[in-house]
Amino acid sequence: MAYVITRLCQRAAECVEVCPSDAIHSVEDDPEWATYYINPEECIECGSCEAACPHEAIFHEDDVPDEYQGDIQKNADFYTTGPGA
Repeated sequence: MAYVITRLCQRAAECVEVCPSDAIHSVEDDPEWATYYINPEECIECGSCEAACPHEAIFHEDDVPDEYQGDIQKNADFYTTGPGA
């Protein structure tokens, strides 16, 4: 996984709009998954999403602050056992 969208996400769609590989997904009607997620299989690690995020909610996996480390697993779960699977 290259980039992670943390719980700081406020669903501003700038990240989705700039992603050249269309790797960012969401579920509109499910409050448990009400944020954006980056598919680690589709992400090309360009960093466009991180630069575009107005809420500074996106980090490279290696740079996710300690208080948001759980969001790395939640992002992975979205694509393995959640609605993105």
